[in-house]
Amino acid sequence: MSKHFEDARYYLGRAAEHAKAGVKEELEPVEARVKDLVGIEADEEPESSRLDRLQADLKKLEERAEGEAREAVASARERVAEYRGHDAAKEE
Repeated sequence: MSKHFEDARYYLGRAAEHAKAGVKEELEPVEARVKDLVGIEADEEPESSRLDRLQADLKKLEERAEGEAREAVASARERVAEYRGHDAAKEE
């Protein structure tokens, strides 16, 4: 990719970050007024989003799969060691 395009892509990313920060800053007073009208405390944590729940579920599945893989590898190693020991006994 041309250096000019790389530079443009970088600066567009930076501009998007700054625009996001600016919009967030401008909307903070509006958000506070809406929360006051609705009766939501400013310190309350928002309910976990669907994405957060899915990420937590995926993390649990990943950990479970990792544990099962470790068990399978350990079992395979035991069987190979047993086979090698059995095979060595035949040669003697």
